[in-house]
Amino acid sequence: MPSFDTVIEPDLVELRNAVEQANKEIGTRFDFKGSSAKIELADRSASDRELTLFGDSDFQLQQVRDVLLARLAKRGVDTRFIDFSATPVKLGGDKLKLPAPVKSGIDAETARKIQGLVKASKLKVQSAVQGDTVRITGAKRDDLQVAMAMLRKELHEQPLSFNNFRN
Repeated sequence: MPSFDTVIEPDLVELRNAVEQANKEIGTRFDFKGSSAKIELADRSASDRELTLFGDSDFQLQQVRDVLLARLAKRGVDTRFIDFSATPVKLGGDKLKLPAPVKSGIDAETARKIQGLVKASKLKVQSAVQGDTVRITGAKRDDLQVAMAMLRKELHEQPLSFNNFRN
């Protein structure tokens, strides 16, 4: 039976390149001279990655964020992978840091939402959660393509990608 996997998985090489390019730009810009502005990418595990933005003020932290978002867009990395919802943490002196986790893998709530959408669509496809992916199987390839389009439309806030398409 034809099937595909629904995943949330950033391109790590392009993410790392975007962070390096942003750090290079921050190092050469005049308005960042003499400041502690920088971006760090921490790989704790395969599914636990975090960007940390450093700056001397809220305004400078916003500028670092804007530089990073511009570099991510230029490298083709979807900016929805980065979660900037946390509040900045005050370090010693005037320095601030902003932790920004990188989304990877489908959480249980999103997986349930995907399964509910597939069930409610009345398509002849089935979904099954397999770890941090959701496998969708069906009798016809056309049904799978309709399911992909429906998931992209309904879950537009999630950076979904579809891989492992089998015939």
